[in-house]
Amino acid sequence: MMSFPRIGRNPVVDPVGARRYMDEAHAIAARDVEFSWDGVPLHYVPGEPMATHVINFMHLVLPEGERAMSATLAEALPLIEDERLHEEVVGFVGQEATHAASHKGAREHLAELGMDIEPMAKKMDWLVDRILGDRGLSGRAKRAWLCERLGLFAAMEHYTAVVGEWLLTDPALEKAGMHPVMLDMVRWHGAEEVEHRNVAFDAYMYVDGSYARRVRTALIASLTLSLLFLTSMNYLFCTDPSTDKGRFWPLQLIRATRRGLVPNIKFLITEIPPYLRPGFHPSQIGDMDVAMRYLAQSPAANRSHRESHS
Repeated sequence: MMSFPRIGRNPVVDPVGARRYMDEAHAIAARDVEFSWDGVPLHYVPGEPMATHVINFMHLVLPEGERAMSATLAEALPLIEDERLHEEVVGFVGQEATHAASHKGAREHLAELGMDIEPMAKKMDWLVDRILGDRGLSGRAKRAWLCERLGLFAAMEHYTAVVGEWLLTDPALEKAGMHPVMLDMVRWHGAEEVEHRNVAFDAYMYVDGSYARRVRTALIASLTLSLLFLTSMNYLFCTDPSTDKGRFWPLQLIRATRRGLVPNIKFLITEIPPYLRPGFHPSQIGDMDVAMRYLAQSPAANRSHRESHS
């Protein structure tokens, strides 16, 4: 187990909870992925507009959010002297940049199909820069704001790891006939979220580790993601140009949730207590073996390998 230096007020993780795979040779690194969107329809989960738009939420929100997260972790890098954690943060930043670019490509494809997402995307860009930027601070204020953002992103990464595990293990979307390219994209992304699930948390614990900040940022992250999700669902449904999208999207969303096509949004609340246990560590959630097996056979993640052997 890794012992964190006492840089913050209480940065040491309970040894019962902290399991960081220190004896493994596995290294986190960005993969060269490529997605071909030709033939991917507007409703790529057939007959399920709201299940489709829950995935579209990722395309809408993640490019800007992951850009801000990468910038924050990169800002923290000079403070991280532990070689293994430093290496993991570098790999994490590379993976997040790839995620952002891939989701932006999917967003551009949806625009070609008539989904005018750019106005909302520009608002997201402005919001992220205004709220999560470095704000030009210096000294102690700069350090405190960095710790606050690390806490927020550690909490958000907990939620994305939970969703990533769901995408990898729940067969509902595949059974519903989700287009294989989009299914591969979200499962590839989910697998990498499980793969690097500990990095933002460990960086936060290394640089700060305040339990009070951990509680506060978890609650803020939960509330922010809940409001952002509901606002985006309304926007995506109203922007959907299809004549067969149905009516009253909240009811459609509830039905899709009951059929297991989307995660229950209640997880943004129910996952707070596990995250706030003093002995919690992200290695306790998700199955690394399942994630690695998917990444080993993901069409997009192995395209360049197959082409080099063809």
